[in-house]
Amino acid sequence: MKTLIIFTHPNHHSLSYSFLQTTIQGLRDNPNKQEIEVLDLYAESFDPLLVFNEHKRRRDMHLDPNLEKYRNQLLWAERIVLIYPIWWGRPPAMLLGYIDQMFASNFAYRENGGLLPEGLLKGRSVVCISVMKGPTLYPLFWLNNAHKTLMRKALFRYVGIKEVKFFEFGGMEKPGGKQVKKLEQIYRYFKAIVQ
Repeated sequence: MKTLIIFTHPNHHSLSYSFLQTTIQGLRDNPNKQEIEVLDLYAESFDPLLVFNEHKRRRDMHLDPNLEKYRNQLLWAERIVLIYPIWWGRPPAMLLGYIDQMFASNFAYRENGGLLPEGLLKGRSVVCISVMKGPTLYPLFWLNNAHKTLMRKALFRYVGIKEVKFFEFGGMEKPGGKQVKKLEQIYRYFKAIVQ
């Protein structure tokens, strides 16, 4: 199984980074052969800014030579794992900038004249691992599950990815916030994952 892990946090001493390391270790300890590639958006100095002008048009974004490496990573991957914090009820702007550029027309989807476009990234699965300071049920009751709706429906289903799993951990900045227990849960999940 080919797994692309997209990590989005500027601090390598963060809990999010611990989830990255735990995910990698779980995949390495998985008895099924796992190929792993990690994209650390901050370490990579990925530029999240969209630029459109007379030289760079939105309809040509799927051909941008500066993004070819990242397009190839997504095409290679059978599983995409996103690891990020929840800030202001949503993923970081760095990750959203990556999504804006990478999930472009004629690469991730194609207009077909219907109500919804043809998703071009079918056959892949996604796992989203996110941590937040607030309580776990805060996004559900206060924000009407906006984060999960954004990721599952507005993004992944739109591009043809139907299998999306969430690990959304709240209360992670509290002492005794069960951080070790959650890390162990992620390790066990990836150690046992088949597809």
